[in-house]
Amino acid sequence: MKHLTRGLFSLILIFTGIKAYAQQTVSTPQFRREFLEYINRTRQKGCTCGITYMPPAPPLVWNSQLEIAAIGHAMDMANKNYFSHTSLDGRTMGDRISAAGFTYTGYKSFIIGENIAQGQLSIAEVMQGWFKSTGHCRNLMNPGFREVGIALYNSYWVQDFGGREPFSAEEQKGIKSGKYKLIEKE
Repeated sequence: MKHLTRGLFSLILIFTGIKAYAQQTVSTPQFRREFLEYINRTRQKGCTCGITYMPPAPPLVWNSQLEIAAIGHAMDMANKNYFSHTSLDGRTMGDRISAAGFTYTGYKSFIIGENIAQGQLSIAEVMQGWFKSTGHCRNLMNPGFREVGIALYNSYWVQDFGGREPFSAEEQKGIKSGKYKLIEKE
């Protein structure tokens, strides 16, 4: 009986440990490196998204602001038990990314995108699923996206993309002198 009790206690500790790990946000240098390697390997050679061939694209780099937006959305979906690009309070991907500090102010161009998934058990599994889905694959291969932040929280995966093009030195000079005027598009 003593052995069985000790065994049950160990089993409870193991399950408790798994649950605690599953509810932690995963973001380590290895996590970031593995994602970037997987994405950039495919971006380097190009791939077919659905029936559309996507040519090679420049590599993505990690962006901590996009990661913060992704973490917040993954945690919100997990804690409130929903799965959508729109938060239950009505916030959009753009709202969340902007609130995390990734904004268009001071840039010539600005684009964002998002992939979400739920239930996959590994980076390889979630990436394979995203590359098999036409829309997700197009986000991954979009040459306009240059930065990415990714989060995993309690089996919810969020991948936020961004692309910003700075003004050239000549353009910045023209803006400062008043030669060029900035017009923001809605």
